[in-house]
Formats: sequence, C-alpha cells, structure tokens
Amino acid sequence: MPLVRLQKFLAEAGVASRRAAEKLIVGGHITVNGQVVKTLGAKVDAAGAEVAVDGRVVRTRRKVYVVLHKPRGFLCTRSDPEERRTVLDLLPREWSNLFPVGRLDQDSEGLLFLTNDGEFSLHLTHPRYGIRKKYLAVVEGRIDESQLKRFTEGVEDEGELLKAERAHLITANNSHSSVELELAQGRNREVRRLFAALGHEVVQLRRTQIGPIRLGELPVGKWRILNPTEIKSLLPTPT
Repeated sequence: MPLVRLQKFLAEAGVASRRAAEKLIVGGHITVNGQVVKTLGAKVDAAGAEVAVDGRVVRTRRKVYVVLHKPRGFLCTRSDPEERRTVLDLLPREWSNLFPVGRLDQDSEGLLFLTNDGEFSLHLTHPRYGIRKKYLAVVEGRIDESQLKRFTEGVEDEGELLKAERAHLITANNSHSSVELELAQGRNREVRRLFAALGHEVVQLRRTQIGPIRLGELPVGKWRILNPTEIKSLLPTPT
C-alpha cells in the first residue's frame, strides 16, 4: 500500500479535520510506531504503521455523514468548557466522535453537516474548493438594489474583502428585509458582517443549502444521513 501523509491518515481515520490534525502533529501529540512525529508532510504506511494520539492508538472507523437542521442557541463544537448546549447534544451518543463541518454561530440556524471524515470536511470548508452556500437573512431596515450590488462587488471589513456570489431581495419594507445570499468564501460570520458593513443588523439567519444539498423540510433540531449519491455530489469528480 502506498504511503500517505500523516495528517491525511488522521483525517481519514476520523481523528480530526486535516487542519486540526496538523496542529496535533506540530504540538507533538502524534506517535508513529512509538516515535513522536512533528514534521508536517511525514508519510506513514496506512496499513502497517501504529499511529497514536497522546498514547491512544488510532483505529479506522466507519465514515458517517450527517445532515442536521441546527437550531438557534446551539454551539458548533464537540464540547464547551461552559457546558452550553452543542450540536452533538442533538445526535445519538455513539456519534460523539463526529465533528461539525464548518460553523454556524450560536444565534444562527440551518443546514449543518457532521462527520468523522476529515477529507470530506476539508473539501467543504477550504476556500480553494469554492463550495457555495446559501443563506436566508432577515435584517432590520430596507435593503435596496444598490446595496445588493455592493454585496456582489465586495465589501471591506476588518482588512478582509467580504463578497457574495449572488444576492437576491425577497421582500423589503421600512422595518425589515429578507435577502438570500450565496457565498463561496466561508469567512467567519461573513453574512452578518456584510450586512453590518452597510448598517443593517441581522435578526434571523438560516443556512438553506450547501453545494447541491438543500435543507428542505428537515425539522429544526432533527437530523438525517446523507445517502451515497449525495456524498458523491459534494466531492470532486475523479480525473
């Protein structure tokens, strides 16, 4: 069997996303055949090497892909030191090894994937893959066409260029507006920051679509398993 990069091995074993696995390696938490490995890019024999995290041997696990309708008030993390509710509280206990793919802030709701497949997570969250996500935002004040154009041209905020690939006005009056945004960058709290940059506060935010997968009629707080066709639709086509 060909050698694979250590961070890829850890991601595929469901230990963490590839970027989180890199931090574990650099931090000296990983041993290969009893030897600490801190070098990013180090390769291992996926079939024969004994890889351990803080002394615990890594065992390959069946890959799981979950779609959740995240409610407001839940954190996108596996655990919280303040013991606030997390999205893992909504899943069966046997899935405690899953981790969220990307994030929705505590006050947002909508479509969220959870998995133990680090490569899947990397593909959906890294900007270079450009996986598009749709959001429905209800904001204070009236949004007009000139502001929608600014969203698609890009807005500077805290040294970053925030940009929507598409912006569609659904309804608008003097008190509130409903807008659908389609994003590809995935920057931290990007939707809220886009509106705030133009003086509008988001009062409700729901993610409705990731790639071709729609939230649909999945009730708030409920989950389902992605089927093989859906998983394939989210991954790059082999060349």
